[in-house]
Amino acid sequence: LVQLVESGGGSVRAGGSLRLSCEASGHFYSGVCLAWFRQVPGKEREGVASINRDGRTRYGDFVNNRFTISTINDMHTVILDMNNLNPNDSGVYYCAADTPCWANRLERSTDYHEWGQGTQVTVSS
Repeated sequence: LVQLVESGGGSVRAGGSLRLSCEASGHFYSGVCLAWFRQVPGKEREGVASINRDGRTRYGDFVNNRFTISTINDMHTVILDMNNLNPNDSGVYYCAADTPCWANRLERSTDYHEWGQGTQVTVSS
């Protein structure tokens, strides 16, 4: 069982930056995928960024080189650095994990079976 706890959300003005962190406890198999998803009321959860143990990363089309996902502590901490934020980036950001996993997809949130509680990000204009 993997447990995930996010931190680092908050409120910023447009153009600002935030760093989200997610601490994972529990056992990972040799293959593990970590991801960030976000959700706003009335919309489905959408993939923001993902990374696997090989270091391969994927990003949502809307990211446009503004965000960077990284891991430390043998993938038990996953970080999302977000720059040049705009109001459309507001939402609840969730950390997600799947293990064993090698294909760190972002198309479906159902590919991930472990989720954190979420952290709110609010970007004002």
